[in-house]
Amino acid sequence: MWSKWVAGAGAAALLVSGVVLPASPAWADDIRDRQYWISDYGIDRAWEVTRGAGVTIAIIDTGIDATHRDLQGAVVGGTDVSGIGSPNGQTPVGRDSEHGTLVASLAAGRGHSRNSGVIGAAPEASILSVSMAFEGGTRPGDEQIARAVRWSVDNGADIISLSLTRNTRDWPTSWDEAFSYAESRNVVVIAAAGNRGSGTEAVGAPATMPGVLTVGGVTRSQVASTRASSQGITIGVMAASENLVGAVPGDRYNIWAGTSGATPIVAGIAALVRAAHPELDAANVINRILTTARPQTERTPDPLYGYGIVDAFAAVTADVPRVSTNPLGTLAEWIVIYRRGEGEKTVIEFDPITLPAPEEPQTVTDLPQTIDEGAITGLPHAMLLSLGVSLSLVVFGALYQSRRVKMLGRVEASDVSL
Repeated sequence: MWSKWVAGAGAAALLVSGVVLPASPAWADDIRDRQYWISDYGIDRAWEVTRGAGVTIAIIDTGIDATHRDLQGAVVGGTDVSGIGSPNGQTPVGRDSEHGTLVASLAAGRGHSRNSGVIGAAPEASILSVSMAFEGGTRPGDEQIARAVRWSVDNGADIISLSLTRNTRDWPTSWDEAFSYAESRNVVVIAAAGNRGSGTEAVGAPATMPGVLTVGGVTRSQVASTRASSQGITIGVMAASENLVGAVPGDRYNIWAGTSGATPIVAGIAALVRAAHPELDAANVINRILTTARPQTERTPDPLYGYGIVDAFAAVTADVPRVSTNPLGTLAEWIVIYRRGEGEKTVIEFDPITLPAPEEPQTVTDLPQTIDEGAITGLPHAMLLSLGVSLSLVVFGALYQSRRVKMLGRVEASDVSL
């Protein structure tokens, strides 16, 4: 499965322009000025209430260079699950090793010199750096993610940010346990939808998992991006995914694009919500983000835009009724429904099926053809009884299979493309 993994659904699209911005003082103000999403998404207004202090975001990615001047003091802990990084998770590893630093800067960058450098959506939130490798790790990718999620929960993460995709709608059972663990410990999990421009046409796991807040991407004019975002029915909210500027190792900056950038922006906004409303559980944090988003169509949720464009100020300040369950579903419930029968026997209760009387020709639904009356009435009684039993089994089998296909369809649902 490891060959299917990509950073933010498209490492090739990670540095779209390939532009490296100088770190000289002459560029410092320009870097901050490039962060249009700070004002466009109400983040600066939300800072009048909170800047995310007291909230911890786990960045599961390629490792974070905590020595970058815009991230100094932000990273409070970490680990490596790739087998090739440093124990504290602060050594960038593998392919696209700069990716983790870029992501972290958009979530909780500190900036520098008062108004210079990259500042994150939650500049006072803390970061856990969990380094993994998209290629070259000593453990399989699926195992790395499962380990990373569990470690993050055990070490105080309030939010987990995943700017990556498995490029498949399904996921391994090891993720059932890890993500259920996060769900049971009240952790908000946020994942990238992926990037069409790098070949990810359909949203893939973890963005397809129940309870996970999936982030799609829009252009600066807030139109769904055809190159820097995949589309799919599991998208929760949309955020900026083009013309992004982020920090990279060595006190440098890159211009980039993709839902890899949109995701940590929303993770930072989730940190603002948690800081402003510490009494809320994960389900209500997600609910506030969804219900306060700005709808882009009359349909909500929309298969292209989800609940709409994320609005940080509204998410922090609006009067939103409490919910008892996560509006995006729960993984625990999904496991009960869709994993049963895999490795264990399941007893299914059903009402008896009564066949129509032989003299009354009927069309039995869910069978490939109509039963002919003459073929039945001309049979001996014993053979007729045998046929009736067989048909009962066929009907039940068809109904059961229909039910199972319907259930599986929730995972295999087609995505809506532009």
